[in-house]
Amino acid sequence: MKMRPVFAVAAAAAVVLGACNPAASTAPASQAPASVAASTAPSSGASPAPSTAAGAPATVKLQLQWVPQAQFAGYFAADKQGYFAAEGLTVQMVPGGPDVVPQAVGSQPDGPEFTISWVPKVLEAREGGSDLVDIAQIFQRSGTLSVSWKASNITGPEAFAGKKVGVWDFGNEFEVTAGALNAGLTPGLEAGGDPKTQFQKVIQPFDMTLLLSKQIDVAEAMIYNEYAQVLEATNPETGALYTPDELNVINWNDYRVAMLQDAIFARKAWLDKEGNRDIAVRFVRASLKGWIYCRDHAADCVQYTTDAGSLLGAGHQAWMMNEVNALVWPSPIGVGVLDPVQWGQTVKVSKAAGVIKNDPSIDAYDPTIATDALAGITDGDTKAADFKKGTVAVTAGGK
Repeated sequence: MKMRPVFAVAAAAAVVLGACNPAASTAPASQAPASVAASTAPSSGASPAPSTAAGAPATVKLQLQWVPQAQFAGYFAADKQGYFAAEGLTVQMVPGGPDVVPQAVGSQPDGPEFTISWVPKVLEAREGGSDLVDIAQIFQRSGTLSVSWKASNITGPEAFAGKKVGVWDFGNEFEVTAGALNAGLTPGLEAGGDPKTQFQKVIQPFDMTLLLSKQIDVAEAMIYNEYAQVLEATNPETGALYTPDELNVINWNDYRVAMLQDAIFARKAWLDKEGNRDIAVRFVRASLKGWIYCRDHAADCVQYTTDAGSLLGAGHQAWMMNEVNALVWPSPIGVGVLDPVQWGQTVKVSKAAGVIKNDPSIDAYDPTIATDALAGITDGDTKAADFKKGTVAVTAGGK
């Protein structure tokens, strides 16, 4: 689960997205809230229309990696735009939270049919007996950052030596610790380690309070969430919001330790049962249409996210939608299709960092489900080669 600000989520809570009229309109369902009006995002053409021929009706569950937020907007859009319904699917979205490990939930024999998780976490789970399979790679690049104050002069992982380095646990820390290891640094400073070759690994809460209060030197952050939380906070010395020029940002994509993140997973045992692969293709196709819609109608998808129960403000969700779109698009070989080069890098980094001991088996991912799903999308740009990230104004407190 990508760690996020903690919300109170009832253990049995679920967002039920029913199979609406298959003829649902593809027109925007709502106007953008005023706080989103400052955002701009490029359009890549007409939105995909719902399919006209649904398969056998099915009810499935999707385990989200965290609570409702724009990280999952494509799935909310797939419901609101009638894409799930047009495929004959009723989808129950199950929120995650601070005490939910999605890949563990999704690995249970009676677990949800579909799970959103990060690839290295699932590779680790597979070594423990999970049979989860990557059937659609939604994020094409990593969103993980390490953020510090400009005065700390931490501009790369080699500067972690002797510092307090904040990370999340539950597998969210892999890129940060792998980047430090590549720089010749290991945790253990707090146990009397060498400040020249070690750092103190601090498990930070699922927000940026430790960095804002200067209790740690550098904090892990997602570009679409916690980084924005810093920019949305007020500098007590100036009374103004913090600005990017007050921060140093390490983007782990620049250090060859970035690993594949949000993907759709399904259990192999479930996929192997008669009729379930067809359900998977239909689910992925509807989901990909949802992500195409969010690329071209970001403000609508911010509204869908708040409607789904997000407790963060529309301003923060607008930032998140804009940054998440930039992780999905462009998709050079087609949205949802796994890039084998990035898969190889994820496996290599995972092994070097001790996340996994062995190469995953050949059935750890199945590219045919996404490619079959894409074959049924004929009225939307599935690659967006010319995609450019829009701009979103930071709002105080993300409101």
